[in-house]
Amino acid sequence: MTGRPPPAPPHLDGSVHSWDTSIGVDGPGTRLVVFLAGCPLRCRYCHSPDTWYGRSGRRRTVDEMVATVARYRRFLGVAGGGVTVSGGEPLLQPAFTGELLRRCHALGLHTALDTSGFLGDRADDALLDATDLVLLDVKAGSPATYRRVTGTGRLGPTLRFARRLAARGTPMWIRYVLVPGLTDDADEVARVADLAAGLAGVRRVEVLPFHRLGAHKYAELGLAFPLADTAPPDAELLARVRGQFAARGLTVT
Repeated sequence: MTGRPPPAPPHLDGSVHSWDTSIGVDGPGTRLVVFLAGCPLRCRYCHSPDTWYGRSGRRRTVDEMVATVARYRRFLGVAGGGVTVSGGEPLLQPAFTGELLRRCHALGLHTALDTSGFLGDRADDALLDATDLVLLDVKAGSPATYRRVTGTGRLGPTLRFARRLAARGTPMWIRYVLVPGLTDDADEVARVADLAAGLAGVRRVEVLPFHRLGAHKYAELGLAFPLADTAPPDAELLARVRGQFAARGLTVT
């Protein structure tokens, strides 16, 4: 027994929505971010409804995506960055995601997985072994608010995944989207702060202010944007929520 994962099936493919570069947002340094299509959740603040369904992407093989990554390899390395697999929800396609991360890791690139954790049970050890950082979107601190935010799903799988990552020693960035009237309750924030503070491996917490920049996508798809009448959080609310996380000894950005 070598402990290595079995070889990937020839021409393993997945539904890829798009890819782009970013700086310091989707992991450290300059990143090539691969957005996969398909997500089981319907978050009220989602700014990418165009990634909800697998059919909204294009079938691409791992070989094709690695060839794309390879073109950026030198630039990403010099810029202290790497590759982030995002979505949609990348764990909806665990075989494709795992093989893409493994191949990028083999190129010597830093790898990150951006996930809600709702499908964390689908991430096997081989996938996580090839992941240097998990960007974990913790959407709520209580089951009731989680259902209000996502429209479906349960909080338990995310908590289980977070604790599994902590037990493995996998570095994490916790992300929390702050929406006035939805996720701003002080007790709700305190629950998420307590969770993050109790997890080994949490490097930072990102409090992300809600925005309406994706509203035009809903219009283009003929959908109603659930939070069309919700304003972004003001500076006072942002400061209070960030302070709640910082008070638990967490690094907040």
